[in-house]
Amino acid sequence: MTMTYKNKSIVTVALIILPALTFLVCLGFGRYTLGVTDTIRVLFSGLTGAEVTAVENSVIFSVRLPRIILAAFVGAGLSCAGASFQGLFSNPLATPDTLGVASGSSFGACIALLFGWNLVVVQLLALLMGLVSCALTYNVGRFKGRTSIIMIVLAGMVVSALAQAFVSLVKYVADPQDVLPAITYWLMGSMSGAGYKTLVLGLPFIVCGILVIFALRWRLNILSLNEDEAQSMGMNVNIMRMLIIVASSMITASSVSMCGSVGWVGLLIPHIARMLMGSNNRTVIPISISLGAVFLMVIDTFARSASAAEIPISILTAVIGAPFFIVLLRKTGGSWA
Repeated sequence: MTMTYKNKSIVTVALIILPALTFLVCLGFGRYTLGVTDTIRVLFSGLTGAEVTAVENSVIFSVRLPRIILAAFVGAGLSCAGASFQGLFSNPLATPDTLGVASGSSFGACIALLFGWNLVVVQLLALLMGLVSCALTYNVGRFKGRTSIIMIVLAGMVVSALAQAFVSLVKYVADPQDVLPAITYWLMGSMSGAGYKTLVLGLPFIVCGILVIFALRWRLNILSLNEDEAQSMGMNVNIMRMLIIVASSMITASSVSMCGSVGWVGLLIPHIARMLMGSNNRTVIPISISLGAVFLMVIDTFARSASAAEIPISILTAVIGAPFFIVLLRKTGGSWA
């Protein structure tokens, strides 16, 4: 779909405002419902001195605010990582787990859960194993001192399969009464463990990764070319490729470490961004960041509000994402243009 410059400007402004509005609506939505004006009153009561009840203060600041912040940043980060990998590998099926980072992080978290360590250790070990998986993939993908896209992708598939095998092994040896249900539920993804300590540990990695990719987004257009063509334009392909991979892996590992495995976001949202704005990564990246934040905030709000028992995030993202992606494929014929 071709859009005029004016229409693109309108869409861009709308997608900048949309996450803020979604944030306010989701913050007030739940079993204890607050309107947007009441949410703003409670949120800024420390500055305005407005009267706030103990229940309102607890619901907003202790329960909903940390998990909605987490959902926004995880959604934005995974969408950004997915869009960058799709551009880097010139592959519309690339996801944030293409290099096995999410699988490695899941293995780290499963080890921590197996030994009954607290959530901070779960988060740290998941983050560490995700980054180790990225380093392992990059080193396996090197051949005679050089890296190529096909080697990196194949290495990622191998590392991911190996990590998934280790996850299965941990589940096999885990206590089926207590530990196995905890591991299984964690792997399905949830924002319920969000807290300010969790955010302080994990968000810096997501923010740094997003900023690096955002700053280098125009270079993704060059990296998607043939390697010789990219080098002829004066770009150090290996360094740029490594920067994008490290930034995306930081985002993915940190996201998985805080809320478990969240599927579909990094695949679906970049395709929607390309439908709206075309295939130029200078616009695809910021639009993916905005839409990803909105998407996961809405999904998480539904997950905690739809039933008495919270629904795992990955179930909802798959149930909503898969049919939508089918419609997307039927509409575009699989083309990015």
